[in-house]
Formats: sequence, structure tokens, C-alpha cells
Amino acid sequence: MSVTTILFDLDDTLYDHTATARAALAATAAGRASLREVPADTLYMRYSDLLEEMHPRVMRGELDYLTARELRFRQLLEPYEAAPTAGSLAGLAEEHYGHYRQFRQPVAGALALLRRLKPDFRIGVVTNNRTSEQEEKLDYLGMSGLVDALITSEAVGVLKPDPAIYHVALQRLQGRPAETVMVGDNWVADVVGAQAVGIRPVWLNRGGVSRPLPGVAELGSLEPLEQVYRLLTASAPR
Repeated sequence: MSVTTILFDLDDTLYDHTATARAALAATAAGRASLREVPADTLYMRYSDLLEEMHPRVMRGELDYLTARELRFRQLLEPYEAAPTAGSLAGLAEEHYGHYRQFRQPVAGALALLRRLKPDFRIGVVTNNRTSEQEEKLDYLGMSGLVDALITSEAVGVLKPDPAIYHVALQRLQGRPAETVMVGDNWVADVVGAQAVGIRPVWLNRGGVSRPLPGVAELGSLEPLEQVYRLLTASAPR
């Protein structure tokens, strides 16, 4: 069956969150005496773990995102300095997200791929994040005009891999599961979630980790363009 609709995750699929966050954290640490000597990988892993822990709580409405930011930085700093004041935390969080916006960048090949696909396919972005933040990223990266529908967990009220968010995406794009491909870096959210509703997944495995299950198409990169294009647009096996 021919492909008509292609869905993408955003963070670490089209938008390089990891590279952006690492660069931003390095800039933030350089301006904080207590963090300057902390190895970059150690600091980033702690930051990433805290983000993964708190982000679902923000999406479920248990924490507002500004409170979550300050709480994340409070816990990030705990091993390295005495309890900072609330004002200090707010300032640090604001400084860090200024750096984060400064270093925003696409995943290599993402913009060219969207431009290649746009004339012939319906394109959606399905993302576990806040709508305004993801709209801003797409605008900054020059991708907004290449995406027909942005579907966020904030707007739908559930997180991938919940089938409901994929059903909303299909409805918005008038797509059928058998004619749809989902491209994403998160095995559970993007691969398992897509499979649950009959969408063919393509796993973007830029880290080269072991594939949990055979039989799922895999990409190590969004380049070279034509090779990726052929994989995404190939007719589904009968």
C-alpha cells in the first residue's frame, strides 16, 4: 500500500535537542563557579535524568513548566553547592534557557528531508511537549511551512505511546494507518506507539544502540537524503 502520510517526532528527530542542551548546559556551567569543574558528561546525564523525570509531570499538569525548571536546577545543583535561593534558581533557569534558545539547531538532514517530502506527502509532527514551545522550534528552524499538522501531548492530553495521540494525528491529516509512517528516536514512544495503531515505524537510532526487536526499519541518520527518502516512502509490504 502506498505511503500518503509521514509523521515525525520533533525532539531528537527533526530538532537536535541533545546537541542544543549539551551546548547550553556547557555555557551555563561556565558562568557558575560551582559547576565549572564538573565533567560535562556527568552534568549532562544528571540534567537529562531530571528532565526525563519531571517532563511527564508537566505534561500531566502536576507541575507548571516554570516551577519544574526551578526544581530541576535546584536538584542539579544539590551535589555541588549549598541550597541556592529561589531568586538565584529563577535567574539560573532563565540564563540557561537563553543559552538553549541561542544554540537551537536541527538534526542534520532534517530540513532537506522535509522539503523533499512536502510536495507529495502529508506531514505531521507528533510530540510529547508543550504546543507553544514546539511551535517556536519549528518556526526557528524554518520547518513550520513544511508541516501540515503539529500534534502535541499538551493539546491532546496524553503522552506517546498512548494510541489516542496517534489517532488524533491520523484524523488531522486524513491518513490511514496502513498508509502512514512514523519516524522517531524513542523506541517506546515512537516505535511501539506507532505499531499499536497499525502505523509502520522507522526508528532513528543516531546513537547506534542495539535494536530491541528485529523487523523494524532503522536509520542511523537523516542523510544521505535520497536513501532516507526511499526508505520512508517505500510501499508497505502486503
